[in-house]
Amino acid sequence: MKMKRTFTVAIAALGLGIASAHAVDGDAKSGQQAAAICAACHQVDGNGMNIPGGESWPRLAGLDADYLLKQLQDMKSGKRTSATMTPFANMLSEQQMRDVAVYFSQLPTRSAKGGEKASADELAHGEKLATVGDWDRYIVPCQSCHGPDNQGVGAHFPGIAGQHADYLAGQLRAWKNGTRDNDPQHLMLAIAERLDERDIRAVSQWLSRQSAR
Repeated sequence: MKMKRTFTVAIAALGLGIASAHAVDGDAKSGQQAAAICAACHQVDGNGMNIPGGESWPRLAGLDADYLLKQLQDMKSGKRTSATMTPFANMLSEQQMRDVAVYFSQLPTRSAKGGEKASADELAHGEKLATVGDWDRYIVPCQSCHGPDNQGVGAHFPGIAGQHADYLAGQLRAWKNGTRDNDPQHLMLAIAERLDERDIRAVSQWLSRQSAR
């Protein structure tokens, strides 16, 4: 039964991975003003911060505007919980969320952090999981949903290449333990529940060393 469910999820993931995106109706200039409250964590340039062994705030720069808007809406509605983010999301109106999403989506990206000390074995294992998967364990490759080179597809599948390693690892653990659950058809749970800690570290470190476009 579990095998059947896994292949059903895998097929759904492959199908959703080619979903088309639509433009967010927002104004980047207004978004820059509203995004002032975001700078403390996500930095003025929107590229976030990774403190080894401590907090990790994600890169928002260059992410799809539809995805950013959905996350803000989910945090404001309570569908996605975050003790840090929810108060800030609650401060934004619907139009401000749209403006902020457009603003961050247009910012240039810089190199992510967290994978600098990864060993060659860890990077090879992470690359396999991200690009090929592990079908012996029914683990679908990341790029099946997150698109070619894991650059992201639309509102549901963000670009994860070039994202900070500790943030990615934290989100995978959240999907695995059920503290995050705002994805379509519980696709991330189906993947994350099959990942062990070695998998999580390896794939997060490898993805952090890839370029974000």
